[in-house]
Amino acid sequence: MGYKMINVGLYYKVKEGHEKEFESMFNEIVKSLKESKIGFIDAKLYRRVDEPREYLIYSEWEGLDSFRKFVSSKAFRDTTSYGASILEGRPYHRIYQELNE
Repeated sequence: MGYKMINVGLYYKVKEGHEKEFESMFNEIVKSLKESKIGFIDAKLYRRVDEPREYLIYSEWEGLDSFRKFVSSKAFRDTTSYGASILEGRPYHRIYQELNE
């Protein structure tokens, strides 16, 4: 039995003045992930209406293994190292899986 598709919500608060940089970095990473063929499907970037420095990246993956491979990759470590310089506080994520009944 294969893994079901999962969705991951990644939550970030960006330091003031770095919003455009964060948005640009998001676009570059999505392009790279789509080319990597590691099980990444797509992602969308949302900005919180009442706090415009807070973002949600809502991503789709072929399965939990695909996402785990990504977070243990050098590309992920490089991105999080760079991101630490423009983020306020520690980001966090939530993983969701569709229920089939």
